[in-house]
Amino acid sequence: MAAGVLQRVRCGLAPAKNSALSAGQLVGWVRGFATSSSRDREDSWFKSLFVRKVDPRKDAHSNLLTKNEESNLYKIQFHNVKPECLDAYNKLCEDVLPSIHADKYYPCELVGTWNTWYGEQDQAVHLWRYRGGYPALTEVMNKLRQNEEFTKYRMERGKMLLSRRNQLLLEFSFWNEPVPRDGPNIYELRSYQLRPGTMIEWGNYWARAIKYRQGNKEAVGGFFSQIGDLYMVHHLWAYKDLQSREDTRNAVWQQEGWHEVVYYTVPLIQRMDSRIMIPTKASPLK
Repeated sequence: MAAGVLQRVRCGLAPAKNSALSAGQLVGWVRGFATSSSRDREDSWFKSLFVRKVDPRKDAHSNLLTKNEESNLYKIQFHNVKPECLDAYNKLCEDVLPSIHADKYYPCELVGTWNTWYGEQDQAVHLWRYRGGYPALTEVMNKLRQNEEFTKYRMERGKMLLSRRNQLLLEFSFWNEPVPRDGPNIYELRSYQLRPGTMIEWGNYWARAIKYRQGNKEAVGGFFSQIGDLYMVHHLWAYKDLQSREDTRNAVWQQEGWHEVVYYTVPLIQRMDSRIMIPTKASPLK
């Protein structure tokens, strides 16, 4: 190989009286070139040790985190109501939403409906479950378009709102499914905007951490977004009152291992907020 390179180099050099290279000089040049190439390859290999490898997956992250044997889809709605219209808004929802929840014609369930007490003021939060996933959601939407009572409800509701937004969610496999509970309770919705690409890490830590938060049966549900604000996590908790919340949250720090969960999950968060919510009369979660 070296002889071939030597021959090509010799042929490629223009003959010049004072600049021709000797055979010994050419051999030295080739050896230097070979050594440099080898060093570059070794340097490239060494640098590759510090490059983060991407683990190829054959399944979506959502399928790794949710309950594969079930296909429940959740929708959470945030309605910012004109302050002077909040009572009328609540009355309107009480007249319409429970009838949809109770009617088997619609494959959906009202999980809970609340007014925000601390957090964004004059806000209503509704959480719906669709058993059957996206097909059930589409079926409900199509059927409600034919429902005259619901059409009137939307028109009246629109007059009372300042803004509204929603998200479609899946539930974490390691959380309990939200079920109706007796009250009176207050509810805390803690929402976390994660850094993109960290949802699996969050799920891995909380799959172990949830055991620390079951002592007073305060864990209601855990969800992550699919449509809307992405990489968004919602944890829903129930407490008897604000003092019960304080005592429960302080007690968990006495359990070995909880501080590690906080230490490793905090860096995954870009932003977080907390709402304290009061269930309305129409809410199955009292």
